Amino acid sequence: MPGHKRQPSIELLELIGVVRENGSEQTSFPPVHTPLSYDYVLVAKTMEKQERAAFKKQTEYIEELKKKNMRITKIIDDDLVFYGIQAPKEVFEKYRYLLKVSDACNWSSDQNVPLSTRIRIVHFILNHTPIHSGEGLRDLMKMKVFETRFCLHEKKKQKELKENWARWSACLQGQPITAVRNYFGEKVALYYLWLGWYTFLLIPPALIGVIVFLYGLAFFNTSPLIKEVCEADTIMCPLCDKRCKVWQLSETCTYAKVSLLFDNNGTVLFAMFMAVWATLFLEFWKRHRASYVCEWKVSDWCEEEEELILEIVNDVNCEPKKYKHSYLRSTLVLICVTVMILVIIGLTHALVVFRVIAAVLLAEGSWEFLSTHSNSGAMMLGAVLHYLIITVMTRINRIVAMKLCEIEKTRSFAATEKSFTVKMFTFQFFTYFSSLFYVAFFLGRINGHPGGYVRIAGKWRLEECHPSGCLTDLFIQMAIIMVLKQTISNVFEFTGPWFCRWLKRRRTQKLQRKCAHCYLKHESEDKQGAEMCDNCKLRDWLSNYRLNDVDSFSLFNEFLEMVIQFSFTTIFVAAFPLAPLLALINNVIEIRLDAIKMVTLERRLVPKKTNDIGVWIDVLEAIGVLAVIANGLVIGVSSDFIPRLVYRYLYGPCANGTATDIDCMAGYINNSLSIARMDDQNIHNEFSVHQMTTPSGLNVSYCSYKDYRSNEDYTFTPQFWLILAVRFAFVILFEHVVVICKFIAAWFVPSAPMQVKNDRLFDKLNRLKEELKVI
Repeated sequence: MPGHKRQPSIELLELIGVVRENGSEQTSFPPVHTPLSYDYVLVAKTMEKQERAAFKKQTEYIEELKKKNMRITKIIDDDLVFYGIQAPKEVFEKYRYLLKVSDACNWSSDQNVPLSTRIRIVHFILNHTPIHSGEGLRDLMKMKVFETRFCLHEKKKQKELKENWARWSACLQGQPITAVRNYFGEKVALYYLWLGWYTFLLIPPALIGVIVFLYGLAFFNTSPLIKEVCEADTIMCPLCDKRCKVWQLSETCTYAKVSLLFDNNGTVLFAMFMAVWATLFLEFWKRHRASYVCEWKVSDWCEEEEELILEIVNDVNCEPKKYKHSYLRSTLVLICVTVMILVIIGLTHALVVFRVIAAVLLAEGSWEFLSTHSNSGAMMLGAVLHYLIITVMTRINRIVAMKLCEIEKTRSFAATEKSFTVKMFTFQFFTYFSSLFYVAFFLGRINGHPGGYVRIAGKWRLEECHPSGCLTDLFIQMAIIMVLKQTISNVFEFTGPWFCRWLKRRRTQKLQRKCAHCYLKHESEDKQGAEMCDNCKLRDWLSNYRLNDVDSFSLFNEFLEMVIQFSFTTIFVAAFPLAPLLALINNVIEIRLDAIKMVTLERRLVPKKTNDIGVWIDVLEAIGVLAVIANGLVIGVSSDFIPRLVYRYLYGPCANGTATDIDCMAGYINNSLSIARMDDQNIHNEFSVHQMTTPSGLNVSYCSYKDYRSNEDYTFTPQFWLILAVRFAFVILFEHVVVICKFIAAWFVPSAPMQVKNDRLFDKLNRLKEELKVI
């Protein structure tokens, strides 16, 4: 009958440890489950909906679990079969005892095993229980023997987290990190702890970035450079072939004002501050982490040692995987990584070609506005295309990184995760930043000069910098990618899981309400041995089944997103001082978005115990070093800071200490321009008469372009070589000064508070005394 909910059929499987006496079931071990859930749930299709061979493997796998004293409750609902799994108490006792012996964690003998730990143990046992043909659970899921698997949300704790943390109205509140740790495990808790700390420490750079921005804004109308550009009658050379004509420098007045917002004297100090800030952030993070890790008593935790303990708990006769190293495999992986990086860099070259062709097509188009601003339009289109390439390459990078990890044959999951993280971040870093490095350090420097332009395939002129300066192009790229990445990613990150959950609810039947008897059990906290009825079990399992799936790398995705953002915030901050402000606003939203997604939209992550954020700390330190180099190069090579400095003291009105009433930067714009004359045959061949005609119809015999070249033979002037020498001297000085400051900051801030160290010292002393009493 349509709309009628069929009653589930129940089959409690007999296991070792479960015996039947006079038709009734009795267990030989104390129940360890709560009335809320089982430790784990497997979901498969019924026999009618799958092949006989798959059903046979499914039955064989369940039989293997029976041999390990697992208690399994089977519930059939329509075309799905649910297996609720509970491990015997002895498993957890072994785990707790081995932890104490191994000293991997400070685990007191009277401490109960929490549900989060039980879930992790059962998860490991299920993954390491093969059938006779050798297939494990992962293989069986790939073969569709089992449709999915998940651990269950605890309704009461889930509700508490939702009320105190996972809601939009809590954006400006603190985070209940210990409650998150108790529910999701230390690994997830440390992610939110790190993200909250990162967001909090973004406040100073965000404020200083705004001050630098306002500093440039204050000189909008008073800067002699702006005045010189806006009042100039200089005729500039065409920016492209054919349709582009000569233009007046004063047309870039607005762009010159905008460029002053981020290319000013304050930018240098801000870049130095951000380089030191990155170090202080990491050092203070280590202290902040140490306080919580000590409180959670996982200071000495070792993930690989726990894996070894779990292997023994699962099979006392197990043989551990030996440490192995293959130079052949390492060489193969290195070659594959290099090839992948070259492919990503090749896409950057393709992006350059696209911008060059797009600039030509826009210039030759019928739309006057795009024709006039063809270079800017091509740059913006290139930034959008770059974002699309990032989206596609993210999927490809993940597949390649996983395949390379399979080639390496790492010993443990912890080693696999570390290897995958390094490879995936490397690929993503080159995907995001290859184009930005080109714009920052190569754009406009390899395109040649009038009469000798560098061309692609001898046809298309290589693109030039924006008329207001090369840093403007980098600013445009950074702004578009950061805004698109953060806005679109957050929209899809939330709406995607929400829509999938809504779709699953529409496709499946409405859940029955919980019966009054089980409702009372659910609300009671003292009936730990009670068990819900079959209908309510099914209701609980179905509600979790309808949530979005998660895997071992779900948290990795969140970390990767934030570390890439950290890279944007630090590496090219000299070109985009507002990056910390955008990151701060995004992170305030990101914390609640991730919390809502984890608590209400996704299945529960398998809780994992750890004492650090793993290899990410090394990645962040590498980014901090790269930020020093990149910002030094941006200020020294990409910006006009050094040319202005040289002009002020060597070529301007104030040169050699000469006192004058004229501003020291007066005449700088004309000094930075070179002239191309039409009486030169190469120039005559380069530009047509139509191109050398002004919008007012006046034919010109010469035009200016931004460079330090001789007006006769177009060779570099002595001023160019002097500026180049000062640029490199500044970069070296900047990097050495900032690196020294970073080392001093790292030395000055202890990695852990003294109180934490003393607490650990006395805790270890007390444990040793207790062990001595036993003897």
